[in-house]
Amino acid sequence: MNEFVVALGWTGMYGAMALGAIGSIIGCAIAGQAAIGAMLETEGGYGRFIGISVMPSSQVIYGIVVMFTLQRNVTPENGGALFGIGIMAGLALLYSAVLQGKTCASAINAAKAKPEIFGLSLAPAAIVEGFAVFAFVFALVIAGGIPGGQ
Repeated sequence: MNEFVVALGWTGMYGAMALGAIGSIIGCAIAGQAAIGAMLETEGGYGRFIGISVMPSSQVIYGIVVMFTLQRNVTPENGGALFGIGIMAGLALLYSAVLQGKTCASAINAAKAKPEIFGLSLAPAAIVEGFAVFAFVFALVIAGGIPGGQ
């Protein structure tokens, strides 16, 4: 049983980064596809479409920082905490990145049809980013109480 808890701890330690990366990949792909479509339908402003499409990439950065924050010797005493924090933060990052990608795709589609709302159309994507930041900060704060930290 102790080996299983230790394995869970290792999974959690790297889970936040891996799940954040998966979410960022999906989110950027969704927004990137919208950006490519918008470039075919407009005569300029391509850089802003590409800029919007990379917004979901921040979740992998948050996951990397959580991973480094969780770095410690994994023991049966801290394995469950490492697993819980890493996986739950990772799932929040994954989900927020995917939904941010969809929100960015909507912003791109709206801005191609009505360029004057470009800045305002980014507000919903920024709100989704805020929830990723909440999960990130929560993971960092809670990680400080796990035994075995450096």
